[in-house]
Amino acid sequence: MAVKSVGTALSRALLTRGNRTPPLVQSPKVKRLSTTCRAYGGGKHGSGTTKEESCSSDWDRPREDERPSSEPPLRCSEKKRPKEPAGVPGVSGVRRRAYTSTAASVDQKSYLWARYNEMKRLVHDLIPPGACNLLNSSTIYPNNEVNLAEVDIYGFDYDYTLALYSNALNTMIYNTARSFLIEHYKYPEGIGKYDYIPSFAARGLHYDIQKGLLMKIDAFHYIQSGTVYRGLSPVPDEEVLQLYGGTYHVPLQQDSGFYGKGPKVKQFMDIFSIPEMTLLAVANDFFITNDIEYDPVHLFKDVSEAIGMVHLKGYMYKWVMEDLHKFILRGEETDAVLHQLVSHGKKLFLITNSPFSFVDKGMTHMVGKNWRDFFDIIIVQADKPHFFTDCIKPFRRLDGNGDLRWEKINSLDKGQIYKQGNLYDFLRLTGWRGSKVLYFGDHLYSDLADLMLRHGWRTAAIVPELEHETKVVSTERYALNLTWLQALTGLMERLQTHRDPESKQVFQEWQNERDELRAMIKNLFNPQFGSIFRTQHNPTYFSRRLCRFSDIYMASLSCLLNYDMSYTFYPRRTPLQHEAPLWMDQLCTGCMKTPFLEEMSHIR
Repeated sequence: MAVKSVGTALSRALLTRGNRTPPLVQSPKVKRLSTTCRAYGGGKHGSGTTKEESCSSDWDRPREDERPSSEPPLRCSEKKRPKEPAGVPGVSGVRRRAYTSTAASVDQKSYLWARYNEMKRLVHDLIPPGACNLLNSSTIYPNNEVNLAEVDIYGFDYDYTLALYSNALNTMIYNTARSFLIEHYKYPEGIGKYDYIPSFAARGLHYDIQKGLLMKIDAFHYIQSGTVYRGLSPVPDEEVLQLYGGTYHVPLQQDSGFYGKGPKVKQFMDIFSIPEMTLLAVANDFFITNDIEYDPVHLFKDVSEAIGMVHLKGYMYKWVMEDLHKFILRGEETDAVLHQLVSHGKKLFLITNSPFSFVDKGMTHMVGKNWRDFFDIIIVQADKPHFFTDCIKPFRRLDGNGDLRWEKINSLDKGQIYKQGNLYDFLRLTGWRGSKVLYFGDHLYSDLADLMLRHGWRTAAIVPELEHETKVVSTERYALNLTWLQALTGLMERLQTHRDPESKQVFQEWQNERDELRAMIKNLFNPQFGSIFRTQHNPTYFSRRLCRFSDIYMASLSCLLNYDMSYTFYPRRTPLQHEAPLWMDQLCTGCMKTPFLEEMSHIR
């Protein structure tokens, strides 16, 4: 990624620039840093020949020409022990860094700002031209190693996998559900004045049913500050802490269950849920702004049922079938993918919850009237995720008119249409097991989780939001802000042992800037909730499950067209926190912990 290349350049520069530390007071000529120190050669002190040895960094120590004149230069093998008692403040039994012995004679504030200015200059100087244009939204991203040469069978969901829909569909779903809420559930007509807000919600958010709060939670069950909304208004962080007992943590027993439906908190995982989140927000907002007492639990139940009616009553299917050109996007790409797979001798199957008439209309529009010839097995109204977990419902065959047949199903034949069924009978009748099967879907829980965890299929997640996110990540503004945020964080980590009053004031200014940088980066993706993949520095709850339940993920099915059928996807070996970033494209921009092992040991 672009930012990683920036991190590589910055890290290399920080590890290889000269052997002098920045001055302790600001100077027009900014000195360079080093991770080496001088050692005298030739056997005698002052022999005139020198060599550089690997030693602890002198980044945090005054230069020799800044030491009191009464003190001789220190050799690498003659480290001066501090006169004050051992131990970093708050940490017992650990020797202080060398510079702390002269802290009383140093202008700490000027020293910290000199370090700050040098780091900032490096960040801006070392971002190479074009570094922000390296991302391609058509890339397939691997979480696990996948060799397509070993995949013989490709399976697909239909909605938001084979068929991608325009945002106009979400607007229609919202408007119709809002009308149901007013007409059938007798909600105030004032809610009808709220139009759909396309950019408000994002996939993967959590909703506290009892408190009526929409929020973003990270992989460790912590709420991201600044992303909690009651209605259309943000909830102050102080109030969030009060509501959750003085913590941002949401306990596991309250959080959403395996399929995103917990007793108190629900996670919205599919793209169809975005209109539902928006309707919940505007309904809450109406009651709050008009000072009307209401029960958030009843509201959640009624909005969920109103959204469900749009699907159950067939409204969505009707809209799409009446105007395929308006609602279905990039159908020619789906056609190209199916042709490529079949031309390489791959077997294809379809498992969808949508009815056959709807699928037939859409596939005919995208691929042609002979679309069924591409698929060896077609299963509609499968009732996922229960299709993957239950073994009760048998398969039933549909005739040419779409009517159910009564015969027992002893084989799944090409050219036939089947309804319901279960995965256990599917495996028994086909023998399609293990990693030779790759299934594509957009819903991490309903489409992918059980297949990966229970049955060992390969899984591929379709994440259309990647197109927007990669565009943001490819901007120069994002690269500069993120690189400087990482560098500033690393600076704060290494210099945190400066704890005099002036240093604390400087650190507070740095922390304020760090908070501002985080807010700016969040706003680039979505002003309310930020990126669907990150909560500040942590992965989101959504992102962690994306990595857990999908071997590969991509913006659309058409990304397959960029790879041949024998391509192997290799995931990056991202270093764990305790590992050294020995591979250059993974070096951390700001922290650079490896070159400072000796110094870091004093604060770990």
